[in-house]
Amino acid sequence: MPHDPEPAHLPACCGFSTDPQDYFLTRGQFLRRLGMGFGALSLAGFIDPLGLDAAPAPDLGPGSLAPKSPQFPGKAKAVIHIFAQGAPSHVDTWDPKPLLTQMNNRSILDGGIAMGSPFKFSRYGQSGIEVSSLFAKTAQHVDDMAVIRSMYTDIPAHEVATVFMNTGSIRIAKPSLGAWTVYGLGTVNQNLPGFISLRSGQLPPGGAANYGSAFLPGVYQGTSVNTQAKQVQQMIQNIRNPYVSKAEQRRQLNFIHELNELHSQTLQRDAALEARLESYEIAFRMQAEATDVFDINKETPEVRAAYGNSPQGKQLLIARRLVERGVRFVQVWHDGWDHHQDLEERITAKAGEIDQPLAALMADLKQRGLLDSTLVVWGGEFGRKPTKDKNGGENPGRDHNAKAFTVWMAGGGVKGGVVHGASDEFGSAAIKDKVHVHDLHATILQCLGFDHTKLTYRFNGRDFRLTDIAGNVVKPILA
Repeated sequence: MPHDPEPAHLPACCGFSTDPQDYFLTRGQFLRRLGMGFGALSLAGFIDPLGLDAAPAPDLGPGSLAPKSPQFPGKAKAVIHIFAQGAPSHVDTWDPKPLLTQMNNRSILDGGIAMGSPFKFSRYGQSGIEVSSLFAKTAQHVDDMAVIRSMYTDIPAHEVATVFMNTGSIRIAKPSLGAWTVYGLGTVNQNLPGFISLRSGQLPPGGAANYGSAFLPGVYQGTSVNTQAKQVQQMIQNIRNPYVSKAEQRRQLNFIHELNELHSQTLQRDAALEARLESYEIAFRMQAEATDVFDINKETPEVRAAYGNSPQGKQLLIARRLVERGVRFVQVWHDGWDHHQDLEERITAKAGEIDQPLAALMADLKQRGLLDSTLVVWGGEFGRKPTKDKNGGENPGRDHNAKAFTVWMAGGGVKGGVVHGASDEFGSAAIKDKVHVHDLHATILQCLGFDHTKLTYRFNGRDFRLTDIAGNVVKPILA
């Protein structure tokens, strides 16, 4: 059956032609082309009394993933953020409390029943930092870590605190730490997103807000990947187009970009539209590289064995492969740390999922010369109380605690083998060199080469930043 003939060009009546730019006329241009002269211009004045058609395009800021220089030389070029969602107990992992153990089953803190940790703490490395037996393998790398034992946050509710740890905001939607990082630095590899969030199953509490870009251009938001799938094509659905060749895809994208350029020149730039076009570009380019970077079977059997055959081992190995290929910010979600009951059994299992992979990640980054330029961060959204949860039954756990928890950092820009701050003798509240979530964010940006007070984006008439109007860099832990 013959193809339909190309549509004939319409006659150039009334001043019209069939050029692509004719689809992006302003009202003033439309009226002038109708030949209505000055009367039309007068009418246009009534229709658009403020002259918005003639207004210059708004400055939407840099909207591409091209590499950018930081404000000053930063030692970290990339971040791997391991989020222990659910709030791990600091007094059972990274913050030893011998007095709490001595007071076990006795009344403390206004009538609460003390719950001493069932886990042994030992000194590791030349620094002699005490770490629980739960993280005996990861603790072998404690000389590369800065352990912050004086973290605190605002609200001990999982969804709120999780989003707050990622965005620095409780009340309104704001860009995530990863989005700010890519906004500031761009990314090295143009064939992959600059920010990738790895999860093994369902979305975390707070959903996409944890890796969103909010009012920043959408190109900076995180790409969520479910690593639970066995095949790369299942992790990143529709990564390949079985119906259209790559050459034809390229031709289509070029045409769309041409139309958008005409739209931008004649009317105004549209941040949402440009973000969507950029996502099309990334998706097109990912066909060449994503299938490779997410395929851990390309690693040697020895490397895969070091990370272990577990969802967390797979996640952390992919994280290393992403950073190695120039991705700026990789988030690794490890959920299930909410232990109100059966603490000893459940936290043992949970730590067992990540201890070996974490140790392997640290060793792997160091062996490949990547640790000096990669900032590794581990922690949850808040801590746990030193007393038994009243609703925990015969085998209790610990309730939520916003006043004290532990985060550790390692690698790019951080001193190794140091402990910063302290909680009180029971671990119920941070009391020495306290570090708020805003302070942690300010410190991470400092490692990347940014003054957190100057990395800003103008939105709704004011300059916004990750740390709002707060935040102090934790200078003692910086190398």
